[in-house]
Amino acid sequence: MGLVETSVDGHVALCRLNRPEARNALSPEVMEELAGSLAGFDADDEVRCIVIAGSDEVFAAGADIGAIAERTFSEALFHPAAAFWRRLAECRTPMVAAVSGFALGGGCELALSCDLIVASETAQFGQPEINLGIIPGGGGTQRLARVIGKQRAMELVLTGRRIDAREAETLGIVNEVSPAGEWLRRALEVAARVAERPPLATKLAKQAVLAAEETGLSAGLEQERRLYELTMATEDRVEGTRAFLEKRKPDFKGR
Repeated sequence: MGLVETSVDGHVALCRLNRPEARNALSPEVMEELAGSLAGFDADDEVRCIVIAGSDEVFAAGADIGAIAERTFSEALFHPAAAFWRRLAECRTPMVAAVSGFALGGGCELALSCDLIVASETAQFGQPEINLGIIPGGGGTQRLARVIGKQRAMELVLTGRRIDAREAETLGIVNEVSPAGEWLRRALEVAARVAERPPLATKLAKQAVLAAEETGLSAGLEQERRLYELTMATEDRVEGTRAFLEKRKPDFKGR
């Protein structure tokens, strides 16, 4: 068994972190295996949505603190983590984080890197890096500020305070909170719903929404229009409109 267990059911792929002895800490080996799995699924036309999950007890507890304690400044400059976060951001396929238990530090950043988050009622989120004398380095400060606003992000980053699933939902971090024991099933159901949609359109829609975080309004509107025009050129657009008019379920091919 690898550090990341993978499987595919229909058009939904599942990547499940499997490093229980280290609370699914994001070691360089875990990062490489997860990034490679995501890249492979992203290149597979049959995969239309990807779920990233951990165990009941922990989604991912972030970096290996023992390794951080021994890391020199020069080693930090060239650590593979920087490339890992870029590789995650390059995934065009919609991603759903299925979070149960702890999602702390890099684990919280991994969840925030996904497009949707389904959490167990047992989930806890946080960026506790400040307690170690460092700050988040995988996008935590940037993504939290964009999702929940500067004031709330500042509090969580400066204090290292953990929040539970319900507070995360109230803040807008989590899309849905599920009862313990149902979180993975529910996340897979959400992913299956996304996978039923036309795959080219979902990838372009993801790109358009992300542009809202990265550009001003006028530039974002221009990018949205260009992406919309691309969807107009697809066979799936023809199938979708015909199916609607004929009152039947569409059969999207990803073309």
